[in-house]
Amino acid sequence: MSLATDLPHSEGRAAGGVVKAHGPGAEKPSPRRRPRQRRERLFQWLFLVPAVVYMTLFFGYPVVKNVVMSFQEYTTSTFFTGEAPWVGFTNYVTVLQSSLFSTSLLNTVLFTIGSIIGQFVIGLALAIFFQRKFPLNGILRSLLLLPWLLPLIVSSAVWRWILDKDSGALNRFLGDLGIIDTGIPWLTSTSLALIAVVGVNIWIGIPFNLTILYGGLQEIPDELYEAGSLDGATGWKAFRHITWPMLRPVVSVVLVLGVVYTLKVLDIILGLTNGGPANSTQTIATQSYNLSFHEFKFGEGAALGNVLVVISLVFAVLYLRASRRAVDE
Repeated sequence: MSLATDLPHSEGRAAGGVVKAHGPGAEKPSPRRRPRQRRERLFQWLFLVPAVVYMTLFFGYPVVKNVVMSFQEYTTSTFFTGEAPWVGFTNYVTVLQSSLFSTSLLNTVLFTIGSIIGQFVIGLALAIFFQRKFPLNGILRSLLLLPWLLPLIVSSAVWRWILDKDSGALNRFLGDLGIIDTGIPWLTSTSLALIAVVGVNIWIGIPFNLTILYGGLQEIPDELYEAGSLDGATGWKAFRHITWPMLRPVVSVVLVLGVVYTLKVLDIILGLTNGGPANSTQTIATQSYNLSFHEFKFGEGAALGNVLVVISLVFAVLYLRASRRAVDE
């Protein structure tokens, strides 16, 4: 037999005398493997079902229910009967045209921007500081996590005592140093209350920023800094050309999560000022809470809550797109 006639058989024969099939039929599993694949797929779904059920019950249903409620006239009576009349966009029009909405929106923006800037800058500075090896490094980093681990209502109670005008620890400390003569109304002044609340929220959010950013810094190879130092990239230049570009994906995650979390902050504001004085610390989150659980206007409270969700989603989408575009460029 000639070499030309033997060539197709030699190409289709593998080591050990097993012939490999060519063409579309090569991807089809054997009949013996099909039951095994079905069992594997069944086990995958069995592991996935509990998570799907949990997400549906505790996340999906409340979101859908809140959206439906925002289009109905829910009161204390209709809340229990479930026969609330359909009012369309009336609740949205009411809350958006309210005189308090513009104040709440402005306070929400100021509270979010101030908190995010303070938390991120201090958290990044501490993360860079703790990159250095020194005694008690790990213990100090662990202690900085305490504000994040404490319940928010406990933190607000402690800070309410610290910032009290008459017997607060901060005013006593400043008075002993001779800086002030009379107590500063940190939580009762319309010009200082929002600043005080932002400061407390910064204190609470620093551990989150520190932890995530410190983890991102640990992933940057030391070889990059060594190579950069040969080209004169040390100090600020090393941070600008090495640290920041490598840390940008982590920064995006921290900022997006921080903004989404800060927009819905409720416990701290209620514990410190309850939205006062004169609505100077009233945000969209606290206004939604007051409409639902103080005035029992559940439909309007749900509508305002949905507005806050939309604001969070819009910011997250725009920021992630901008960050992705910057990385691509």
